[in-house]
Amino acid sequence: MTVALSDPAGVVAMRNSRVTLRKTLISCVALALALLVAVILLSLIGSEPLPVRDSLCSLLSLGTSPCGLSPDQFDILFQIRLPRILLAAAVGGSLATAGASYQALLRNPLAEPYLLGISNGAAVGTMVALVFFGANQWSRPVLAFAGSLLATLTVYRLARGRTGATPERLILAGVIVTTFLSSVIVFVTTLMDATRIRSFTFWLLGDLSGTSKALLPVTISIAVIGALALTLNARSLNLLMLGERDAFDLGVEVRRVRIVVFVIASLLVGSSVAASGSVGYVGLVVPHLARLSLGSDNRISIPAAALGGALFVIVADTVARTAIAPRELPVGAITALIGAPLFIYLLKRG
Repeated sequence: MTVALSDPAGVVAMRNSRVTLRKTLISCVALALALLVAVILLSLIGSEPLPVRDSLCSLLSLGTSPCGLSPDQFDILFQIRLPRILLAAAVGGSLATAGASYQALLRNPLAEPYLLGISNGAAVGTMVALVFFGANQWSRPVLAFAGSLLATLTVYRLARGRTGATPERLILAGVIVTTFLSSVIVFVTTLMDATRIRSFTFWLLGDLSGTSKALLPVTISIAVIGALALTLNARSLNLLMLGERDAFDLGVEVRRVRIVVFVIASLLVGSSVAASGSVGYVGLVVPHLARLSLGSDNRISIPAAALGGALFVIVADTVARTAIAPRELPVGAITALIGAPLFIYLLKRG
């Protein structure tokens, strides 16, 4: 009597899948806890000092009790600082998720919303909304999404040759689109009132202080749903990193995955730029750190990048609003100051 043995390859695959799932859960839980701690602690930091014990008590009660805070202190905590920190988390998570998905889909470690001109496309859409539809706040995310999607498709079409979108062609196409859209931004800026130009210039460098509270839940929802949707496509992105032809042979619907990633990533970038302006290096550095620390499996790196990006922008925005208080720095300047040297280090290490 013979006993049928299990397929060794199947056993190994099941073990690898369990290890991946365990590693994903541990990494995401650790990053989520770090993010939660950062949200709580950094909400206590600002130009206006708040009593630590009363503030922590009020935060842990989810704002149902002031716990000894004065009305002004309570408003500072829950109407100014906490919404801004949550917005920073949504913006950082969205940009890092988009960057990680672009890098996986295009098989290019330099694919990033800011370098490819996608953020500039969203910025043009937002500025058009502000100039021509200023009274309608919902026009900003809609036109920002349209601008980012159009920029994405333009870069991809310009970069795609007979041998596909090579890294060199992709970066060159991104430079061309970025330069063109920068000139469009300058042109649109000239249509504004002189009193508004300074505020718009500050916004273009990254500003989390002036976002409408009505758009905050929308930005957060898009960040969470977008990250989940791209994580669900992570297995297909893993196979696409082998090449489109190989992925197709392995059963991946390449066209569908490409459309899904382009649309969702453009939505993430559009909502972020509409809320905060252009914040660079988040979609470039954070996915690199995630892959360097946790490996190239997109089932791990995409959710890790989302949480890491949220943490990165929260810290950067805290520096931006406290470094020269009561004045503020553009958060995009802080992310560039941190991100550029860090990326140089990663390049030298790699």
